[in-house]
Amino acid sequence: MIKKILFGTFCIAQISLVYANNIDKNPVSTLNSGIELYQKVPKTVIIKTKKFKIRIDQQPNGKYLYQSWPANAKITSKPSMIISNGELIPDGSGGNYYYQFTNKGYTYQVWRNYLTEGTMPPYTLMVSDQTGKTIVNQDGQVVKK
Repeated sequence: MIKKILFGTFCIAQISLVYANNIDKNPVSTLNSGIELYQKVPKTVIIKTKKFKIRIDQQPNGKYLYQSWPANAKITSKPSMIISNGELIPDGSGGNYYYQFTNKGYTYQVWRNYLTEGTMPPYTLMVSDQTGKTIVNQDGQVVKK
């Protein structure tokens, strides 16, 4: 009888150990969804707004490079503006994010609009001056290479 009780206890302990090792040690949270977010972010994106074509590239150091041209210019021509050391900033836990660049006191943000209501376009360019006032707000579409 004691052997059966000990055997039963041993089996329960083994099952508990197996179960404990199979539990997800990193449950989904706002921190982990950032990892999932980075898997969705392309290394290069080219968008076109009403007035600009914008190319954003991830650099080897993990920062981002912003290049822009007039909307009717070719991407193969020299960019009218280049800003380096941009950052990718997650916005909430739903997958939205934006790239942020600064140049001569101006802040350039290119928003990726995954979770939006209605017919919002996939990207939005926002440029703010030194006081934080938005001076450019244009919707953008992805341009194929």
